[in-house]
Amino acid sequence: MEIEKHSLLNRARIKEVFKEDTLQFSNYLEVIKSFAKITYQSVYVIDYEKMKFEYVSNNPLFLCGYSSEEVLEMGYEFYFRNVPEEDLMLLNLINNAGFDFYDKLPNNEERKLYSISYDFSLKGKYEKPILINHKLTPLFLNVKGDVWKSLCIVSISHKRKSGNAIINKEGSTDYWELDLSNKTWISKHKPKLKDKEIEVLRLYAQGLTINQIAEKMFVSPDTIKYYRRKIFESFDVKNFSEALSFAIDNKII
Repeated sequence: MEIEKHSLLNRARIKEVFKEDTLQFSNYLEVIKSFAKITYQSVYVIDYEKMKFEYVSNNPLFLCGYSSEEVLEMGYEFYFRNVPEEDLMLLNLINNAGFDFYDKLPNNEERKLYSISYDFSLKGKYEKPILINHKLTPLFLNVKGDVWKSLCIVSISHKRKSGNAIINKEGSTDYWELDLSNKTWISKHKPKLKDKEIEVLRLYAQGLTINQIAEKMFVSPDTIKYYRRKIFESFDVKNFSEALSFAIDNKII
C-alpha cells in the first residue's frame, strides 16, 4: 500500500511551475469549462453588466433542444422564449427579492458566500415543460459590491411545482426561505439528522430499496420506515426524492 501511495503521489506531482503558468488564473472561464465536463448538470455564467450569458455548457438540460451557441446568441431572450408566462412572473419576483436580500448584507465581500436556489419550468423544443432546479452564486462583484457575474447550475427538480426559493450561506447552519405571499425571506435552521438517518439517505441515493437498505444496516424494514418517517418530518417533505434533494441542497449529506 505504501508503495502504491508513493507511486501515485510521484506520478501526480509536477516538477516546476513557471511565471507564465500563473497567468492562467486570469482566465476563469477555463475553470468553469473544466467543471462542466465532469458534472451532469448544466452550467452557465451570467454577466449582469452586459445582461447576457458569457458561457453556456453543452449539457443538454438547460439547452432545451438548442445548441449552446444558439442559447448564447439568445441571451436573456432565452428565458422569454422558453419559460411559461406564469413562471416568468415568478422568476421576476424571486429575482427582485434575491437582489433585495443581497443589498441588505452589510459586508460586500460576504455576498460571495451566499447562493440561491429555486425551481421553474423550461419548454424550449421539449414536448412538455420540464421543471428544473436553478442554483446561482456570485462569481465577481464590482467595487460597489453589486453582483457583476454569477455562476448558475441547472438540474432536474425533485419538487412538484415552481418556486421553492431558498438562500444558503456557506458555513452557516441557517437558511432563508422566500414567502411568496408577502415577498419576505424567513430565516430557518437547518435540521440535523442522526447518523442512522444519514446512512439511510445515502443508501437510498445509491438506488437501494427499503428491504435492501434494511439488509445493509442489519435492521428490519420497519426500522428503515421509521427512520424514513423521521427524515421526512425533519425536512418537511413527502418522499425520498424530495428528502435527498433537500439534503444535497443544504449540504447535509
